[in-house]
Amino acid sequence: MEAVEQAIVRRTRLRIGLFVGLTIGALLLLAGGISYAVLVRGQDAQIQRELAWGTEHGTIAGPPACSWIFEYEGATVHTGANPPPPGFPLHDALATVAATGATEITTVTRNGTTYHVRTEARGDGVVQAVFDARFQLSDRRHLLLAFSLAAVVGLLAAVLTGMVVGRRAVAPLAEALTRQRRFVADASHELRTPIAQVHTRAQLIARRARHDGAATNLEDLDRLVGTTRRLGEIVDDLLLSARLAAAPADREPDPPVDLTSLIGATLAAEAERAAERQVTLTLDTPAAPLPVPGVESALRRVVGELLANALAHTPAGGRIDVTLRAVENVAEIVIADTGKGFDQADARRIFDRFHRGAGAGDRRYGLGLALLQEVVTSHHGTIEAEGRTGRGARFTVRLPMTRSPGLTGRAAWIGHRRMRQLGAGT
Repeated sequence: MEAVEQAIVRRTRLRIGLFVGLTIGALLLLAGGISYAVLVRGQDAQIQRELAWGTEHGTIAGPPACSWIFEYEGATVHTGANPPPPGFPLHDALATVAATGATEITTVTRNGTTYHVRTEARGDGVVQAVFDARFQLSDRRHLLLAFSLAAVVGLLAAVLTGMVVGRRAVAPLAEALTRQRRFVADASHELRTPIAQVHTRAQLIARRARHDGAATNLEDLDRLVGTTRRLGEIVDDLLLSARLAAAPADREPDPPVDLTSLIGATLAAEAERAAERQVTLTLDTPAAPLPVPGVESALRRVVGELLANALAHTPAGGRIDVTLRAVENVAEIVIADTGKGFDQADARRIFDRFHRGAGAGDRRYGLGLALLQEVVTSHHGTIEAEGRTGRGARFTVRLPMTRSPGLTGRAAWIGHRRMRQLGAGT
C-alpha cells in the first residue's frame, strides 16, 4: 500500500478511535456533572433547612460539632456550650438584622472549610445559626475523585475499543486499496508490451507510407502514432505509481540518485527540442555529486515532466532556468520559465489528477503533475508551484539528501557550482 494511503488509513483508525473514546468520555463527564450538581443542590437545600430549623427552634439536628446557635439580646451574645469556631459569631450580621429585622443568609470560607450562616430576628432578639459544611465538602471531593477516575478509565477503555472498531471498520478499505494497487500494477504490466508493439507497428506503417508516397493516409497514421505514444505514457505512469505504492518491505532499496548528473542528462536530452522552439535553457548545478535516496526513473520523470511542461508553455524567445542547490540537508530543484504562467489561486489545483491547464492541448492524458506530486511525496519531499498570469511559472522540488562519504560540510555541496546554457543561442 502506498505510504500516503497507509497514513490515511492510520489516521482514519485513530480518528475513529478518538471519536468513539471522546464520545463515551463526554457522556461519562456529563453523567458525572449531573450527579455532582444534584448532590450539591441537595446538600445546600438540606443545610438551609437545618439552619432554618435552628433559628426557629434554637437547635440543629445535625452533628453538634458542625453547628452552632448564637442568640443576641441587646448587647449580649449567648454562644451556648459548644465552643464556636474562630471568627464567629458574625457580629456585623447580628447588628444588621437587629436594626432591620430582615433575614440575612451568607456563606463564609475560613479555617479550611465553608460555613453557612443564617441570621434572623426572633421575638425581641436575633438568632444566628452556623453550619460547618466540611463533611459535605469531603463528600463532594470524594465524588469528584471517583468520577474522575471512572472517566479516565472509561475514556482509555473507550479509545481502545474505538481503535479496535476503527481497525475492523477500515480493514475493508485497506484491503480494497491493496487490491486496487495490485490490479493497476498487473494490468499495466500486461498492457505495456502490446501497446509498445502497436506503437512500433504504427511507426513502421507511417514510415512505409511516407516512403511509398501515400500522402492521403499520413495524417491519420500520425494521429495513430501519437495516440499509441500517449497510451504508452499512461501505462508508464500507472506502473510508476504502482511501484511507488509498494511497501518498502516489498521492494529492494534503491541506491542513491545523483541529481547533478540526472538533471544534466535530462536537460541535454531536451536541448534540441528547446532549440527548435527558440527557447533558451540555462542550467546551474553543483560540480560535485548531490545524492538523494530514491528511485532514479521516478525522479527522472519528475525533472523531465516539469521541463516538458515549461517548454510547452514558453513561447519562442523565452527562457527556462533550471537550478539545483543544497540548502542544509535538502536538495532543491527549481525550474522557472518566462512562459504564460498561471493564476496563483490555481497553484494547488494544478496538482489534481487529470487537471488540464489552459493551453495543454492534447499533449497529455495521463496523471501529469498529480503523479509528480505522488513521486515527490513518496520520496519524503515537497513540490510547490508559483505563477503569475503572463509572467511565467516556477516549480520548486525539495528532497532530503544522502551525504556522500567523500564530502563533508555544506560548503562541499555548494562551494563550487557550474553554469551552462543549452538550447537557443548555444
